[in-house]
Amino acid sequence: MRLPVKFLIFLILIFMNVIAFSADIAMSADVFEKRRQEMVEKDIKARGIKDQRVLDAMLTVPRHLFVDENQRNKSYNDHPLPIGEGQTISQPYVVALMTEAVGLKGGERVLEIGTGSGYQAAILSVIVKEVFSIEIKHGLYEVVKERLQKLGYKNVKVKHGDGYYGWESTAPFDVIMVTASANHIPPPLLAQLKEGGRLIIPLGSTVFYQNLTLVTKEKGRHTIRELGGVAFVPMTGQAQKK
Repeated sequence: MRLPVKFLIFLILIFMNVIAFSADIAMSADVFEKRRQEMVEKDIKARGIKDQRVLDAMLTVPRHLFVDENQRNKSYNDHPLPIGEGQTISQPYVVALMTEAVGLKGGERVLEIGTGSGYQAAILSVIVKEVFSIEIKHGLYEVVKERLQKLGYKNVKVKHGDGYYGWESTAPFDVIMVTASANHIPPPLLAQLKEGGRLIIPLGSTVFYQNLTLVTKEKGRHTIRELGGVAFVPMTGQAQKK
């Protein structure tokens, strides 16, 4: 049976559109991969980040999939981007700096306070055994939980709640990473840190700038080292009542 000419032309046009659409997707993926490589070389490696685990994670995780579509062209620029509800996805260099500073080896259990877009949790998940992340904004929590599942980050568990209190039922942790600023270190987080564990937090004024502060628990005592100035959005919830 011979098909009508018009129907054959219609099928050919559909086939050509499918090929063109597939080519556009492939081209977009190539463009984002190239931008990601440039970001790591120029904004992260060139600024002193040396840990190969961190560099590999930054090369692997597609940052453009952690922001809204209208922000994707900016996703590999070295600055924060808005993600809604007054929150931001952190500057790539700062993500790398915090990740390197806690000295990850690969088998750690990490608690993250402030899931946000999920980007930092994804970076951690490529390196460590397990990531437990808490997000206080319910709207962001719903979005990021679905996003991390969809992208296949199976070793990340996300909870809606006030990160000030940590996640006691899954404690203790090798590393606790706070991705929002506070004017003091929440005592529950220190209590949930393992012996030899590290906690990193932007500490200081929640209005202007903070010092990125690394706390190490050694023989029941806490040693503190300041890593430099940063600017993070403030922790909400109980942190603002103290």
